[in-house]
Amino acid sequence: MYLTNEQFTAVVASTPLVSIDFVVRNAAGQVLLGKRTNKPAQGFWFVPGGRILKDERMADAFKRLSETEFGTALSLEQGRFLGVYEHLYEDSSFDDSISTHYVVLGYEVTLKVEIETLPVAQHAEFRWFDVNELMTSDAVHDNTKAYF
Repeated sequence: MYLTNEQFTAVVASTPLVSIDFVVRNAAGQVLLGKRTNKPAQGFWFVPGGRILKDERMADAFKRLSETEFGTALSLEQGRFLGVYEHLYEDSSFDDSISTHYVVLGYEVTLKVEIETLPVAQHAEFRWFDVNELMTSDAVHDNTKAYF
């Protein structure tokens, strides 16, 4: 179910959103991050992920989001549940004066991903980070650092 911009703005202003974030690791243990093009967290390096839609089962959202974010449809069982996280932002995708509140289900997956093939709808670029590097970088958002 997709909402108009006006409807979605009212939802963001009134309720938390539920989403799934993916901590994607390669065989070397590095973490895939994308540089966000949209608010909130615009301009920061962030893990891939997205919202769970109304009436969408978590397993279906996991499959849809993994395919959308990195081109590989994964089953929920292929992820290792990391926990529930809260992401609070002072802005939103449609209005800088409306805050955004996410309740995020974090999952770790290990994948062989070719950065050049990843979609750039939400991220201007992608790269692999060592955990120590991302934890000390001011360009990586604190909500991403919370997974480590």
